[in-house]
Amino acid sequence: MAGGGDELKLLGMWASPYVLRVKLALSLKGLDYEYVEVDLKNKSELLLSSNPVHKKVPVLIHNGKPVCESQVILQYLDEAFSGAGATLLPADPHERAVARFWAAFSDDTLAKASQQASSGKTDEEKAEGEKKVVEALEKMEVGLRDCSKGKPFFGGDTVGYVDVVLGSFLAWVRAGDAMKGVKRFDPATTPLLAAWAERFVELDVAKAAMPEVDKLIELAKVMQARTAAAPAATN
Repeated sequence: MAGGGDELKLLGMWASPYVLRVKLALSLKGLDYEYVEVDLKNKSELLLSSNPVHKKVPVLIHNGKPVCESQVILQYLDEAFSGAGATLLPADPHERAVARFWAAFSDDTLAKASQQASSGKTDEEKAEGEKKVVEALEKMEVGLRDCSKGKPFFGGDTVGYVDVVLGSFLAWVRAGDAMKGVKRFDPATTPLLAAWAERFVELDVAKAAMPEVDKLIELAKVMQARTAAAPAATN
């Protein structure tokens, strides 16, 4: 129970960063909820009926009514439970718009570039993706500087909307770093982001919600093996 008669149910998959950000937001808001792990290979009727358009997680069900797409869910939680826990989005309209911009940039540019860098079909595609990642991180560094105004987080003194959106990827970032022997958030090139990432993963809510890096590495290896075997299976 979320309190006040509200019932919250979250449909998710343990390794999804998009599900993780909803878990983080629910924790920051101090809301109780029921978590339902979804088998994405055999999608439940509850998922299909709750998100008939994309058929993806996360889905938040609030008193029987589904809300889909992670950023939409975060904004919904901030509005529907405005008096509970932390406030994710700034009260000032311009600052709120800026936060939404950087959150969208994180998903639309940085995350997509990272996907290309790790899963491109050719070495050239992967190299181009890596170049885009570097460029996107340099821009996020500026975004952190402008949003934080010298304070620890994008949200200032406390974790905010952009922190949750970008922070949800950090477990996978650490898994990728361990597998490749690199440091994606490099103190030499993006010192503000590097320091921010270290602060974020040490938060109690992050420690409680983030999946174990070793398990993500195991999953990544399985996914890579499947991708490598796919062309052979079609020949």
